[in-house]
Amino acid sequence: MLVLPLCPLFHSHGSPSSSFPSLSLSPAEPDWASLTLGVFVCQACSLLHRSIPHITRVKSVQDTWDASEVELMAAMGNTAAKAKYEQKVPAFYYRPTHTDWYREGFLWKRGRDNGQFLSRKFILSEREGALKYFNKQDARDPKAVMKVETLNATFQPAKIGNPCGLQITYLKDNSTRNIFVYHSDAKEMVDWFNAIRAARFHYLQVAFPGASDEELVPKLTRNFMKEGFMEKTGPKHTEGFKKRWFTMDDRRLMYFKDPLDAYARGEVFIGSKENSYTVLAGLPPSTQGYHWNHGITIVTPERKFLFACETEAEQRDWIAAFQRVINRPMRPQEYAVEAHFKHKP
Repeated sequence: MLVLPLCPLFHSHGSPSSSFPSLSLSPAEPDWASLTLGVFVCQACSLLHRSIPHITRVKSVQDTWDASEVELMAAMGNTAAKAKYEQKVPAFYYRPTHTDWYREGFLWKRGRDNGQFLSRKFILSEREGALKYFNKQDARDPKAVMKVETLNATFQPAKIGNPCGLQITYLKDNSTRNIFVYHSDAKEMVDWFNAIRAARFHYLQVAFPGASDEELVPKLTRNFMKEGFMEKTGPKHTEGFKKRWFTMDDRRLMYFKDPLDAYARGEVFIGSKENSYTVLAGLPPSTQGYHWNHGITIVTPERKFLFACETEAEQRDWIAAFQRVINRPMRPQEYAVEAHFKHKP
């Protein structure tokens, strides 16, 4: 059964007196109406209606209306429509409200395989706690569902090659997935960024009910601690060093073949010094196969990871970033992340 968002508008919203003087006016005036159902809806619910045009057709109250359309709205109205369309809705069905906001729009998204930016529909639903995107405008099922719980967004104009470029990351099977998007309108991109932060804020308020706003705001979105190219070798330390793009996202050190790859080739968990994690300048004396001379060794309880930087300045910056994380005690939830890394194939 489909329960359309006919809104609390049935109870609280009247209709704009300027366009429809014969209908009652309430303090909260909606901006849209469904010509098919004869009801007024708020802007958020109008987006839902617009996504199912075979059931309902919406029109702005600011548009020009025919007399027949006005008569239809006067004949039905929200109260009568609620009695008609919701009379057989089971008591346990959730009835959407005007606070169940979501954001919908089109962004240019970089293709994972071909690298081309194509227009894709995105929907951010606070009630569902997810950001979704669709490969086709009329697609019923999303291509990806990104839970707000692990969602992050950071502006990356240089990397994406657009002044309004945004990198969105989330966890899929506990591995990081990147999505690169942009919009030609800077305000539209900023609005998307703030919408993601708002959804994250709502999630954190529920997850941490005793936390203050000052405690939650730093957790909404985060910039990466450091990014750049380094060389790396394999676990046996006998493989040749390969140039990779590295991204340090808190305790996750990820490496990619290309800065715009959707998935990391690998991830390294960086724990704390209390748990036997250390960072050292240089490489073991027997190491061979590197092209860059400024080495870094990360020691973990399981193994050593060897990297090489092109310049001494890059080496210092990377070591400083690693040291900041290693000097910080691990939070309880980070132990679960560490355990997952230990059991990765």
